[in-house]
Amino acid sequence: MSSTHFNQKDHDIMKTRFLKSAGAAFALALLSSTAYAANPADVQSGAYTVETSHTQIGFSVLHFGFTYYSGQLSGITGALQLDTAHPEASHLNVTIPVSSISTTSTVLTGELKNSEWFDVAKYPDATFVSTQVRRTGTDEALVTGNLTLHGVTHPEVLHVHFVGAGVNPMDKAYTVGFQAEATIHRSDFGVKKYVPYVGDDVTLTIAGAFEKTATK
Repeated sequence: MSSTHFNQKDHDIMKTRFLKSAGAAFALALLSSTAYAANPADVQSGAYTVETSHTQIGFSVLHFGFTYYSGQLSGITGALQLDTAHPEASHLNVTIPVSSISTTSTVLTGELKNSEWFDVAKYPDATFVSTQVRRTGTDEALVTGNLTLHGVTHPEVLHVHFVGAGVNPMDKAYTVGFQAEATIHRSDFGVKKYVPYVGDDVTLTIAGAFEKTATK
């Protein structure tokens, strides 16, 4: 083999190592320039809006007693009024486009949107409006509110866990994030297709990101 071959090989190795090092350095610089709050008491109070691209709802339902089948809702919008000194004074109001529902099966996704299930042509959106926030731990709370889905309003409870807060290193927006879980009964909202063969209990897993509204 010629020395040219070895030189080119060495050049490619060095280039790869450089790119990896540069990427790691860039990521480290972003992280080191951002102070994240791990304690809810350190989070900035105020008005927030949903950061739609990083907020989503996953759902899971027991299918014929064999497996848990999952899907997702996205495109969520809304507002959070956060009071970290007095969490019970906080308020949440969000809109969930049910028309965004998706699963790994295009056929099932289409069925879930039709009139026998969620009837998204008639009820394209669901809403959740909090009525009570009760702190249950340092970074935990129960958020009770009214969920309107499929034209029916029913009280539900979210088990909420504070994840973290700080300035997003990419867009520089002050952001706070939560993880929440809830179990609802779809029959409460008139969605009874195949119950009990397809479970009535629907487990929701919610990733919520909120950006602080800029003050004028």
